[in-house]
Amino acid sequence: MGDDSDWMKLPVDQKCEHKVWKARLNGYEEALKLFQRIDDTSPEWAKYQGIIKKFVTDSNSVAQLKGLEAVLAYVENAHVASRTVGEVLSGVVCKVFNQPKARAKELASDICLMYIEIEKADIVQEELIKGLENKNPKVVVACVETIRRALCEFGSKTVTLKPIIKVLPKLFESREKAVRHEAKLLAVEVYRWIRDSLRPPLQNINSVQLKELEEEWVKVPSSAPRQSRFLRSQQDLRTKFEEQQAVAGSDGDCEDVADSAPQVDPYELQDPVEILSKLPKDFYVKIEAKKWQERKEALEALAMLAKHPKLDNGDYGDVVRALKRVIGKDTNVILVSLAAKCLAGLAFGLRKNFGTYAGNVVPTILDKFKEKKPAVVQSLQEAIDAVFLTTTLQNLSEDMLAVMDNKNPSIKQQASLFLTRSICLSTPSTLPKSLLKPLCAALLKQVNDPAPEVRDAAIMALGTAMKVAGEKAVNPFLADLDKLKVDKVRCVCVYMRTVEDVGVAKKGKPGAEGGAKSKKPAETKEIVETELSVEVCDELAAAVLPASCVKMLDSSNWKERLASMEEFYQVAEQMDIGAMPCQALVRMLAKKPGWKETNFQVLQLKLQVVAVVAQRGRFSKTSASVVLDALVEKMGDVKCGGKAKDALTAIGEACSLSWIAEQVVSLAFAQKNPKNQAETLNWLANAMKEFGFTGINVKAFINHVKTALGASNPAIRAAAISLLGVMYLYMGASLRMFFEDEKAALLAQIDAEFEKMQGQTPPAPTRGAIKRTGGQEEGEEAKEEGVAGDIMDLLPRTDISDKITEDMVSKVGDKNWTIRKEGLNEVAAVLSEAKFIKPSLGDLPITLKGRLSDSNKILVQQTLSIMQQMATAMGPALKQHVKTLGIPVITVLGDIKNTVRAAAMATLNSWVEQTGMKEWLEGEELSEELKRENPFLRQEVLGWLAVHLPTMRSVPSDLMLCVPPLFGCLEDRNVDVRKRAQDVLPVFMMHLGFDKMNKATGKLKPASKDQVVAMLDKARDVMPAKSAGPAKAAPTKPVSSVHPAKALAAAGKKPLGKGKEEEDKSGPIFTMVPNGKDLRVKDEKSLKTLKWNFGSPRDEYVEQLKVQMAPCVAKWLQEELFHHDFQHHIKAINSMIECLEEEHEAMVACLDLVLKWYTLRFFDTNTSVLMKALEYLKLLFLSLSKHNYHLSEQEANSFIPYLVLKVGESKDVVRKDVRAIMGMLCKVYPASRMFPFLMEGTKSKNSKQRAECLEELGCLIGFYGMSVCQPTAAKSLKEIAVHIGDRDTSVRNTALNTVVTVYNVCGEQVYKLIGHVGFTPQIRLNALGQSQQAEPSHVCSVGEFHLDLDLLEQLESDQTSVVLPDLVKHKLGDLLDPVIIPEPKLRPVPTHFDELHAGPSSTINLVISQVASGDINTSMKALAQIDEVLRQESIAEVMVGHTDQFLIATSLQLRLAHSTHMADTRLPREDIFKLYSCAIGNMLTLFGVARLAREASMGVLKDLVQGLVTVLLDPRIEESQEGQQLIRSVNMLLRRLFETSDQTNILRYQGRR
Repeated sequence: MGDDSDWMKLPVDQKCEHKVWKARLNGYEEALKLFQRIDDTSPEWAKYQGIIKKFVTDSNSVAQLKGLEAVLAYVENAHVASRTVGEVLSGVVCKVFNQPKARAKELASDICLMYIEIEKADIVQEELIKGLENKNPKVVVACVETIRRALCEFGSKTVTLKPIIKVLPKLFESREKAVRHEAKLLAVEVYRWIRDSLRPPLQNINSVQLKELEEEWVKVPSSAPRQSRFLRSQQDLRTKFEEQQAVAGSDGDCEDVADSAPQVDPYELQDPVEILSKLPKDFYVKIEAKKWQERKEALEALAMLAKHPKLDNGDYGDVVRALKRVIGKDTNVILVSLAAKCLAGLAFGLRKNFGTYAGNVVPTILDKFKEKKPAVVQSLQEAIDAVFLTTTLQNLSEDMLAVMDNKNPSIKQQASLFLTRSICLSTPSTLPKSLLKPLCAALLKQVNDPAPEVRDAAIMALGTAMKVAGEKAVNPFLADLDKLKVDKVRCVCVYMRTVEDVGVAKKGKPGAEGGAKSKKPAETKEIVETELSVEVCDELAAAVLPASCVKMLDSSNWKERLASMEEFYQVAEQMDIGAMPCQALVRMLAKKPGWKETNFQVLQLKLQVVAVVAQRGRFSKTSASVVLDALVEKMGDVKCGGKAKDALTAIGEACSLSWIAEQVVSLAFAQKNPKNQAETLNWLANAMKEFGFTGINVKAFINHVKTALGASNPAIRAAAISLLGVMYLYMGASLRMFFEDEKAALLAQIDAEFEKMQGQTPPAPTRGAIKRTGGQEEGEEAKEEGVAGDIMDLLPRTDISDKITEDMVSKVGDKNWTIRKEGLNEVAAVLSEAKFIKPSLGDLPITLKGRLSDSNKILVQQTLSIMQQMATAMGPALKQHVKTLGIPVITVLGDIKNTVRAAAMATLNSWVEQTGMKEWLEGEELSEELKRENPFLRQEVLGWLAVHLPTMRSVPSDLMLCVPPLFGCLEDRNVDVRKRAQDVLPVFMMHLGFDKMNKATGKLKPASKDQVVAMLDKARDVMPAKSAGPAKAAPTKPVSSVHPAKALAAAGKKPLGKGKEEEDKSGPIFTMVPNGKDLRVKDEKSLKTLKWNFGSPRDEYVEQLKVQMAPCVAKWLQEELFHHDFQHHIKAINSMIECLEEEHEAMVACLDLVLKWYTLRFFDTNTSVLMKALEYLKLLFLSLSKHNYHLSEQEANSFIPYLVLKVGESKDVVRKDVRAIMGMLCKVYPASRMFPFLMEGTKSKNSKQRAECLEELGCLIGFYGMSVCQPTAAKSLKEIAVHIGDRDTSVRNTALNTVVTVYNVCGEQVYKLIGHVGFTPQIRLNALGQSQQAEPSHVCSVGEFHLDLDLLEQLESDQTSVVLPDLVKHKLGDLLDPVIIPEPKLRPVPTHFDELHAGPSSTINLVISQVASGDINTSMKALAQIDEVLRQESIAEVMVGHTDQFLIATSLQLRLAHSTHMADTRLPREDIFKLYSCAIGNMLTLFGVARLAREASMGVLKDLVQGLVTVLLDPRIEESQEGQQLIRSVNMLLRRLFETSDQTNILRYQGRR
């Protein structure tokens, strides 16, 4: 390392270039001190001019930081610094902006700004924009941040905005979030200086980013920005600015010393686009073609090009002439309009460059004004206005004067109107007397024209000229005009001046007045207003709006229209209510271009003006009618739709939602735009929540909703369904009746939407009359009942009394049940057709009452269904039929059939939902029903009362009549009745009081009295608090199985007045229904209920199960079981697990329903629910097995097929659990009955399911023998053998393993049973046969408690003992070391090998066949014998010709070990690994013999490699201790296989893969 003294003595400039970084650091420090000390004209600066760039590009970060400080001082003080700007900034951008140190970036940014201060802004900006193309995002971020700082400090006069705006869209497209964020900050800063001029260049960026920018732009202060840093040449300006700022003090009203931000024209920010070369080659040919479609194609192509805001200058003469020809001579008005738009586009894009063509096209346009179609006239007006902006009135005066004498009044009128608009844009200097004289002379002729529109247009033009040029200049020309017309001209002039003065006055109002804005008073009285003429509206609007605002409303320049609308909005916000002419103002908004406005900013302001006028003024339906059509048309607009909805909401508050909603929906569906229709429905759904439902015309809305539901556009249908969901909050289930005729799929979507809304309450209105009046509540119950009554009264009801004919009534009461059924069907049809009905039913109630006691239970259920339908159709008016029809329903609750009772309870709940409970408790009918000694009736009625009584605040006094029967129920012989009576006792006490009930015990017998009094004392301790909330209708779900103790326990803990009480879950979850399962089986067989057989569960199956489970499970559990949220399903399963042993008998009584419910969970996509369900099923079948329960056929048929489906699940953990359940099933259901379900599963398209089913079949055969095969062994084995040719490897292997299992059971007979099974399966079967052909002929029949007597006798007579040979153990070392195969433990060759010369082939076949044996010891013995042969070179040749056979047998053994042995927990793992070692060792030896290795065929090698790979991938092997050694052995075997086998076969195998 060199001595420091080597560089310490060097000059400063040489230190700065030294190789040692410490020397450079010292040099930069000294240079910094030097730069701060020396004079700005010192010659020392020149020394560093050539090396200053090295300061910023130093490779050492510490030295670089100090170098940057020195450069900043150099640029600030050196007179030659401006010469270094290019090289220094390129180094800053490339070498400093990518540094991680924030200090370095800050210094680099300061250097850039300092160069700008010394008048080098253009070069700095150029270098920074170059840096934006750097691939390093850090550099880009730093460059954008520096540009933003420069603009913020120096202003838009110093920093050129055009190149910045040009790169902004590209920055917004960056992948880097930091770049996009900095781009947004830069865009906000640019907007601060040029405001809305920035909007057009950024219109094409991402909509989300544009929305974020809009939100940020709104926050930008409205005050004009000022630069805070000045150039060296602006120092005098800076001093003056600071002095005036000090004088102004805190007022902050100093004059603009530094000029405010220049007004930037968006046109100047655009890059010109060259379009002439982009015109279609056949443009001029097509535009003169005879077919109008071809001419239209040419014009449309030009129109697309002319849309560019700025066009490159060129020779447009031919194009203009072609357009002029179309406008002047084409008879197709569509093409004329399109050509006019093209001309306007060219004029806007070229501006002054189009002036040379203006004189050629203006006469043609003026002449074409003879066309009367409004669309054409509007297009021509836009075109001529655009052309005027490119030239002067002086240049067009001759053409104007020429058409003034035209005979066509339309031409004269439009010429005068064009002249009016042109004069409005003129000044006294551009309207000299020499031009004014001929124009006024021509206009004076038109003032006397017979056509009134021509006269009015001429007077308007003269008045405008008087206002611009002054009365002194125009009055001489009016000398010969009669006084009346002169007054009209002056009136126009005065109006325009007045409007201008009002605008100025309003601008000068102090801000205090603006803060005292008066708001629209709270009124409910409807405002009536007559429709005003256009002229009157113009006068009224002109009186309150500034003249400039009125002038620019119809300007062709969007910026002027935008400025006009901003002024319009401000005036409307500050205007007093009494002075606001609402109708006139909204009509002014329709002034050309009106609601066809193409600039979204202008259009948004128009919509805001409508909202403000509606909120602040006396807005009538007449005024609303002026703008509703336009607002609906803008509903679907992406940019303006939100403002249109706000305007409609404001009008709704002014004119009532009920009126505006009907108008808006009608207008929307009169249009063809699906987006507008969908957004209208969405707005209406939200408006209903804000305004409430009062006054809505339900019938009209339903017709429109039906139209929307039938639309082909899915967005409209979705919006209609959402609207129905909101209406459901107010109307309830009665709404569904209107849509029962819809398609099933659509009705299912509607039902799903209704289900989402269940349990929700309508939100309190926040707008409309309710909000204005304050909405004082006068009693919760009266309010809710009143609202409900109002809603139901809105429904149009039909009187069906004339349709209930005597013939229909007689049919319902006929003796023949088929005729009775026919009559009931007719009644149901009448109700369905009418939807909503009046309460007059004639003699029908009495007849229906008789059917409730019909001997035919089907008719009873049908009658109950009709009564449910009647409840929904009739609504609250149903109360008058409670005594006639309602009470008999309670009697049906005593029916012995569970389904009938469930239907009766559903009917009862549907009636109570409409009528409330009061009518049911009045009188002695209910007490008479309780006196019936029917246990079913008493259970159901007491349970029903336990649910509904706690929700009532007061009860009729007649409830006391039910107390004696209640005491009788407390001593009923049926335990369930007693339990229900005890549960409802506290609820009775809650309403009647302890004293009354205690007094009622006086009539009881002494023994009974003591017991009842004791129960009353207990009930008093748990008596719930009385409900403080309004009485609510009961749910429509069956409640017969609800345990009332749950509700009472919850009621005892907290008051019931806080809404729906949370039910306690302490009671039993299953209820034993006598003979319930038998009845369900009987109903299914007689086709009364749907058979549980489906591909995927449909709604009718779910509903049927729901109804069937209602009496068998607790209500809270049923709600959890059929909840749409999977979390509730998990809770239900946990509860069932907890009660599995406690309620075993009750659960078994409804086991068929439980299993059906779990089959539904198999179709869920949520894994958590599925795993929880499988956990329960394992516990369930274990419990059933312990209790020696056997599944019935109905239970098995409704469960096992769906369990088999899940065996093909992709998740291993699911398949494992399903296989475990299948194993448990065989303990509660015969294996022979399971067999057909598994055989059916092998036909699945799911390969995993086929493989798992085949494996399970093999297990069944192996465990239970051939007797398990159903219907016959031959048929079953043929179907199994077919899968040997399956295209899926796992299915093939499993099928082969199953056949091997069968072979082990029945031996050679397997081939006779299978027979011929096709070409591919037969090949594999034959190969398997070759490996098994020498298997011992005697086979043990496997089965429970079976002995083979012949085999026992043979073993007793056999004096020799079987001794297995020692296994050859290969000690394989680590693969990193040279592999040395250990020497085998050689023994004398067994005696049967001495006979090899006599018959070696048959002996080899025998031994090889034992290799594939299912017994591990037999297989190992055979492998050991093969190994002895292979290791003795003298006799190894006997294996020639048997290589494929041996490899097939070994592959089969590997598969058997993988799929069967490893899964069998009874087998020691050590034996299995010994088997693997023997097999792999044999193959290592075989592939070591070159001749034998080359014999292996391609197909055999393929199967072998797959088997070996399976071993490698088996996680069970990898997890064991011996696994690593085994995996190394397999790897070595694969290597040797590929090295020694026939290379041709190897290549062919690789090629096929």
